[in-house]
Amino acid sequence: MGNAQKALVMAAGIFLAIALITIAVVMFVSAQEATKTAQENFSNIQNELSSTSFTVYDNTTISGSQVVNALRKFDNRQQFGIRVYTGRNKATGGTWYNHVVDNSGNVTAGAVTALDNASNQALDTYINPSGRFTATIIRDGNNVVHALQFVQN
Repeated sequence: MGNAQKALVMAAGIFLAIALITIAVVMFVSAQEATKTAQENFSNIQNELSSTSFTVYDNTTISGSQVVNALRKFDNRQQFGIRVYTGRNKATGGTWYNHVVDNSGNVTAGAVTALDNASNQALDTYINPSGRFTATIIRDGNNVVHALQFVQN
């Protein structure tokens, strides 16, 4: 075997090694992008699933018994409040349960009402089970649900 032939075989080997390294790098970069996209999609799905329990309350009309069920369901949830305007307490700004939340979704200081007061007919906080309420969701700037609001029709 001559020197020229050895040089060609060596050059072909080097070329093949460079080609294999290039293919490996391209595959790694594309796999990295696919992983990032999959991670973002998973995060979006996780956010959607976490807010599905609130979709029933998104600009819908529900009964007073459903309002009471929502109060029980979300009672003692961290950083979450429920505001109820009944026919008797609309003028006074409604009643907060669990936490008081502003329109930006921030928990603020303020008086909250005990869940038992929703079933006491003698109080302004009484929620009539057969009453009709318009439900809305209060979200913060990041589109995270922080409160529900129910207004009696």
